[in-house]
Amino acid sequence: MGFQKLTKMIANLNQKPHRRYNILTGEWVLVSPHRTKRPWQGKKESSKALKKETYNPNCYLCPGNKRADGSINPKYQSTYSFTNDFSALLQNIEPEEFNTNLLRAKTESGICKVICFSPDHSLTLPLMSETAIESIIELWQSEYQTLGSIDNINHVQIFENKGDIMGCSNPHPHGQIWAQETIPTEAAKKHEQQKVYFEKHQQGLIANYIRQELELDERIIVQNEHFVALVPFWAVWPFEAIIFPKKQHPSILNLNSEEKLDFARIIKNLTIRYDNLFLTSFPYSSGIHQAPTDNKPNEHWHFHMSFYPPLLRSADVKKFMVGYEMFANPQRDITAEYAAETLKNLSGTVHYSQP
Repeated sequence: MGFQKLTKMIANLNQKPHRRYNILTGEWVLVSPHRTKRPWQGKKESSKALKKETYNPNCYLCPGNKRADGSINPKYQSTYSFTNDFSALLQNIEPEEFNTNLLRAKTESGICKVICFSPDHSLTLPLMSETAIESIIELWQSEYQTLGSIDNINHVQIFENKGDIMGCSNPHPHGQIWAQETIPTEAAKKHEQQKVYFEKHQQGLIANYIRQELELDERIIVQNEHFVALVPFWAVWPFEAIIFPKKQHPSILNLNSEEKLDFARIIKNLTIRYDNLFLTSFPYSSGIHQAPTDNKPNEHWHFHMSFYPPLLRSADVKKFMVGYEMFANPQRDITAEYAAETLKNLSGTVHYSQP
C-alpha cells in the first residue's frame, strides 16, 4: 500500500471511533477522537511551580544525608546508585513453589537499586546538561551489565517515576532498576512479538516499523543522527512517546560513544518539550525495554525507551485508566497524530523556565 493512500486512510479513521493494533504487545487500543469535545468537570491535579532547592537536609537521597534505614549517602558529585532500602525483590531467598493447578505460586529472587541522577535536588532530566544525562546512561549500562551477569538474573528493568501523581515517593530526581529471575509480563510480550517476526522475516520488527514511521513523518517528534522520538501509532497515554535507536541494538550496551551522546540529547529534547507543553514539571513513568540477560542470542531485540505521561488537557487534568480500561482494553481520545504534532511544534532546546 502506498504511503499517500495509507495517510489518507488514517485521516479518515481519525474522524470516527476505531481500534489500533500494538505490534509490540499484540494488544489493541480503542481511539475515540470525537470525545475531545466533551466538557470536563472531573478531578483536576494542582500544577506546581518549579522548586530551585539544590539541597534538602531532610531528603533521603541528597548527598551526605541519612537514609530511612540509617545508612549515610556519600557526598557524591555525579550519579549515584545503591540497593533499595525497601526492595520489592530480595536476592538470597530460599526457593519455594506450589501448584495445585488452580493455585500456583513461586518465590522470585532479584535486586532493586535506586539511581540518583544528580546531587542537585532540583535537577530533573530536562534541566540537566547533555553530559550529565550521558553519565546516567553510562550508569544504566554499568548496572545492566553487572546485574545481568549474575547467574539468577535474567531481566533488568530500568525505569523512572517522575512526579508525585505517578507515585514518586521522593522529589529528588531519581530512577530505579529492578533485576529479577524471570522476564516480567510487558517485556515478555515484546520479547515474543519481536522473536516471531524475526523468525518469519529475518528482519527486525522495530527496525521496519521505524523505517515506515520516518517515511510517513506523521508521528515523529524529533530525531537526530542515531535516534528518533515518536508517538507510536498504538499509543495509549495522551502524550505517550518512544525513543528508538535507528540501528537495531539489542541493549544499551551496544551504544558507541556517539550514539550514547545522541541518546542523551534526545532524552533532554523530548523531556523539555514535555515540560513546555503545559508549563509544568511534566510527570511520567518511563522505562527501557531491552534484551533479557539470559545468555541467549536475543538477536531479534531492538531496545527502546517509552514514556507514559498522564496529563491530558492541561497541567491540572489527568487521564485516568478506569472503567472500560480496567475491564475491557485501553482507550484514548486525542489521536497519536495530534499528540505528535503538538509536541513537535514545541521547543526542545529552551525550557519554559529559562529566560
